Amino acid sequence: MPEKIDLFKQLKREDYKAPKNPEFVTVKKGKYLAIEGRGAPDGEEFSAKIGAVYSVAYTVKMTRKYNGGQDYVVGKLEAQWWGDDGSDDFSNLPADNWRYRLMMRTPDFVGTDELEKAIAALLEKGKDPAIKEVALVEDHEGDCVQMLHVGPYNQESATIEKMKAYAKDRGRAFGGRHHEIYISDPRRVPPERLKTILRMPLD
Repeated sequence: MPEKIDLFKQLKREDYKAPKNPEFVTVKKGKYLAIEGRGAPDGEEFSAKIGAVYSVAYTVKMTRKYNGGQDYVVGKLEAQWWGDDGSDDFSNLPADNWRYRLMMRTPDFVGTDELEKAIAALLEKGKDPAIKEVALVEDHEGDCVQMLHVGPYNQESATIEKMKAYAKDRGRAFGGRHHEIYISDPRRVPPERLKTILRMPLD
């Protein structure tokens, strides 16, 4: 039987570096299970959409495994953030005006048919209708600056400023959606020890 695929480990030296100081990375095109929403990350809608993308991800994975298909590890939760006005600098906007896309990196062999069957099975079990919004998308961020943030999510601004200064000193500027990769589980890790990879695409 083929070895289980773990995309996070496979791509750790390339896409998922976690340096304690800013670094440039070039992120390849990837496939993701994703769902979009609007509002604060402590709101009911955000929680429902996290639940939806996790439910679909594990249903697709387990269905494939039980049917003898290639097994894989469900990816880390990721999120892109931006403002209602399209700006990547959304932190000064009211939280109600924040936009997000929750994402999980998924092997290329996962197809739309598997997604549709998973959604249908979950809806039949009476799961949250938000599941219907989960889609397979491709994203290609290209050149980015990336850095590990350790601590609460609401203290990311100092880390972002370091990333911005690093890029500026090398003649580059931010040019895309703020991206977070959640290494730690906030249900199990205290805020001061949370590890989050921060990524910003560059112009």
